[in-house]
Amino acid sequence: MSIWKKPITLAECARTSDNTAVTHLGIEFTEVGDDYLRGRVPVDERTRQPFGLLHGGVSVVLAETLGSIGAFYASPEGHRGVGLDINANHLRAATSGWVTGTARPVHIGRTTQVWAIEMVNDAGELTCVSRITMAMLAPR
Repeated sequence: MSIWKKPITLAECARTSDNTAVTHLGIEFTEVGDDYLRGRVPVDERTRQPFGLLHGGVSVVLAETLGSIGAFYASPEGHRGVGLDINANHLRAATSGWVTGTARPVHIGRTTQVWAIEMVNDAGELTCVSRITMAMLAPR
């Protein structure tokens, strides 16, 4: 059974992210499932820190992007979400290729949502885990 309460497509996710940090960093939306949203970020000159590793903050941007967009589409029409809290545990460095994140809801409530995001490198190795709590705002 699908969690989505609004029509969600990869094209729509990309369109709503035009001219934002998402496009600046090269984040791409790659898959929508019944209960998850997947996207990826390149490990390149835009996203590396001075030691050549994917910047930890970029992993958090990927996590917040996937969790926020997931929360928006999993909420009723007219509702929107804003981040309340996010955390990340960086487990393995990435120096090239892509890091792919998969966001799944832990809790979809009336006023809050919690999403877990797992990020892996091209070899499928876990690089980062994150959790975001969203405040869901009803239409005014």
